[in-house]
Amino acid sequence: MEDKVEGYVEHIIFRNEENGYTVLNLNTEESNLTCVGIFQYVNEGEYLEATGQHTSHAVYGDQFKVEAYEVKVPQDARAMERYLGSGAIKGVGAALAARIVRRFKKDTLTIIDEQPERLAEIKGISDRKAREIAEQIAEKSQMQDAIIYMSQYGISLALALKIYNQYGDKVYSMLRNNPYKIAEDIAGVGFKTADEIASRIGIRVDSEFRIQSGLLYVLTQAGSNGHIYLPKAVLSGRASKMLGVPIEAMDKQLMDMAIERKVILKEVKDESGEPDTIVYSSQFYYLELNTARMLHELNITCQDDRGLVEHRIQSIESNENIELDDLQRQAVVEAACSGLLILTGGPGTGKTTTINTMLQYFASEGMDILLAAPTGRAAKRMTETTGYAASTIHRLLELSGSMEDSSADVTFERNQDNPLEADVVIIDEMSMVDINLMHALLLAIVPGTRLILVGDVNQLPSVGPGSVLRDMIRSNAFKVVELTRIFRQAAKSDIVVNAHRINAGESVVLDNKSRDFFFLKRFDVNVVLKVIVVLIQKKLPRYVGADTLDIQVLAPMRKGALGVENLNLVLQQYLNPPSHEKKEKETARGVLREGDKVMQIKNNYQMEWEVRGTNGFAAEQGLGVFNGDLGIIREINPFAETLTVEYDEHRFVEYIFKQLDELELAYATTIHKAQGSEYPAVIIPLLGGPRMLMTRNLLYTAVTRARKCVILVGSDVTFQAMINNHKIENRYTTLAERIEEFE
Repeated sequence: MEDKVEGYVEHIIFRNEENGYTVLNLNTEESNLTCVGIFQYVNEGEYLEATGQHTSHAVYGDQFKVEAYEVKVPQDARAMERYLGSGAIKGVGAALAARIVRRFKKDTLTIIDEQPERLAEIKGISDRKAREIAEQIAEKSQMQDAIIYMSQYGISLALALKIYNQYGDKVYSMLRNNPYKIAEDIAGVGFKTADEIASRIGIRVDSEFRIQSGLLYVLTQAGSNGHIYLPKAVLSGRASKMLGVPIEAMDKQLMDMAIERKVILKEVKDESGEPDTIVYSSQFYYLELNTARMLHELNITCQDDRGLVEHRIQSIESNENIELDDLQRQAVVEAACSGLLILTGGPGTGKTTTINTMLQYFASEGMDILLAAPTGRAAKRMTETTGYAASTIHRLLELSGSMEDSSADVTFERNQDNPLEADVVIIDEMSMVDINLMHALLLAIVPGTRLILVGDVNQLPSVGPGSVLRDMIRSNAFKVVELTRIFRQAAKSDIVVNAHRINAGESVVLDNKSRDFFFLKRFDVNVVLKVIVVLIQKKLPRYVGADTLDIQVLAPMRKGALGVENLNLVLQQYLNPPSHEKKEKETARGVLREGDKVMQIKNNYQMEWEVRGTNGFAAEQGLGVFNGDLGIIREINPFAETLTVEYDEHRFVEYIFKQLDELELAYATTIHKAQGSEYPAVIIPLLGGPRMLMTRNLLYTAVTRARKCVILVGSDVTFQAMINNHKIENRYTTLAERIEEFE
C-alpha cells in the first residue's frame, strides 16, 4: 500500500544530473525524512507532496522511496518563508524572506505573481529588485514545467536543463517541430540523441529536418575520419543507409542546405575527368579557404642577399665544427630568404642539424625565435635537441579554454588581434597538425614572419581532419627541401636503415645480428604475449637503460588477442598487479590502479594542470590535456572521488570519477596514438590483421618511434605484407587546390 507524505525540501544530499535520481531531506510536520527517487527537478525550499513506500536500507537506515510527487505552492507562512529564504531565489536570504512573509502573510506568492511591484513596500527591496524576484520565481516555475514535459520523452535532467537554457519557453514548439535543432545548437548533443527524442515525439522518418540533420551528422563523422568533404554520391549513400530513407530524398535537402549556407556544394571533375559534386560543411570549407589564403600571404621572398647568407652559414659551420650537405645548406638558405619553408625527410637525414644551423643563423641576426610541436613529448624532444625552449602549439597560442573537446571550437589568446611576437616560428612534427590547428596557428602569425614547417610526410596523417603537410607539398606553391642522405652516424643504426628500407618498399634482413633491430618469429598468440612480458620485465630495461614503464608496446589494432585492449589487461596484470597498498577504481573500460600507465584519449581544453614544487604547492598552472598524453596514476582518493595523474614535465592533473572515461591503460597503445612520441624501446606485435590497416606507413611510423631498440614479435609474413602494402590513406581534402587558386 502506498503512503503519502508532504513537507518542504530542506537539503538535497545527492542528485544524478543524467537520470534525475535524487536523495533529499524532506522536513515534514512529524520529522525529517530521507526521500529517494527520480525527481525531474526540485529545489531546496520547495514544498512537495509525494507518494511511495517507507523502506529500510541496510546502510542508510529508514528511507521513503518516492514513486510520484507534485510540487505544491507553500500554504502556510512558515513554508513560504522557508521557500523564499532557501537560496533558490538569488538575492533573497532568510532575513529578507521573513520580512516579506510578515508583510503579506498567506497572500505572499499571489502578490509576487500578480502585483510584484508591491514587494518594494518592504525595506531593502527596490523596484528593480522586486521585478527580479518575481521574474526568478516565474522562471523557476516555467523551467520546472518544461523539464517535466521533456522527461516524458526520455530526456535526462542534465540535457533538459541545457535545452531549456538554450530555448527557454520556445522549447515546446522546437521539440514539436524540429527536435534536430538541439544537435546543431547544443554542444555535446549528437544526431543520434536528437533522433531518439524525435522518434519518441513522433517526427516522421522522412522529415526534412531529420534528413538535413542526418546529412550534417555524416559530414561530421567524415571529419572525425580525417575528411574535409565527401563526394555527393558517397554522402547521400551513407545518409540514406543510416536514415532508412531513399537516396533520391537527399538532393532537395542538400540544395536547401546550400541555400542556407549549412553546406557548400562545389562542381569538380573526378579522377576520370567526369563532372562530380562534392559537399563540404561550411565550417570546413572556410577553414581550408582561409588557411590557403593565409599561407599565400606568408609565402613571400625576403630581401636577404643569398651570397651573404651562404657566407654566414659557412662561418657557422666552421665555428660549430659541422659540415652540412648541399640539401641541408639549401634548406638554411631558403629559411633565411623565404617567408615559408617546408623541411622534410626521414630519420637520420640531418633535420636536427639543419634546424640547429637555422637557429644559429637567426640568433646571429638578432631575431626572436619561437619553437613548437603538436604534442608535449615532441616539444620536449625539440627542446632537448636544439637547446631552445619549445612548447606545444596549444601553449604557444595561449589556449584560453573551451567547454568543448573539439579543436574546432577552442579559443586561443593569440590570434589576428593579438599575434605572436616573433621573427621566426619553427613547427616540428607537422604531419600531425590538422586543419583546425593549422588555421589557428596561421591566424596568430603576421606576414613577414618566417614560418618553417618540419615533418616527415611518410608518417601517418593527423588524427584530426585534413592532410595539411601532404597537401602543402602537393600544391607545389612553397619552397620544399627534402633531405635524403642518411648520415654516417645514423647509418650505424639499423632502426634508421631499416625504416628507410621499409619506406622504400625494400626487404629487410631479419637475421638478428643487429644491436638495435630484432625480429622474434613467433606464431602463437599466447607465446607472443609471454615474450612481450619477459622483454618488458626482464630484458629491455637493462639493455636500453630505461624504466619498465618507459618501454612502449605499439599495436596496429585495438581489438583481438594482440590488440591494445587485451594487451593492456595482460600487461597490467604482470607490471602492476593488485595490491593492498594500491587503491583502484573500476571504470567502464576496466580497473584503474595506482601506479598504472594511462593515456588521455580525448582533447580536454578545460582540464587544469599544475606543476608542483618540492613543498607540494603549485609552481605553475595551466589548461589543457590532450589526446595521446601519457602519464602515471599517482593517487586515487575514493572519499573525494578523485584520481591524480602525473604527466610529462611533472604536470599533475586531478580527475573526478565522472571524467575517467577520458583515460585508458597505456602499457600498449595504437601506433596512431604514438605519433610525435619517442621511446627508448618499442615492441611491435605483428600476427595478421586487416589489409586496409596493415600498411607500410603504419609500420614505418611504429619503427621510427624507437630511439635505442625495436623488437618485432610475430610473423615475418605479416611484416613483409605490410612493407608491400603501400596503400596511403585516401583523405578527401582540397587544401592543395585552394592554395593553387591563390597563385
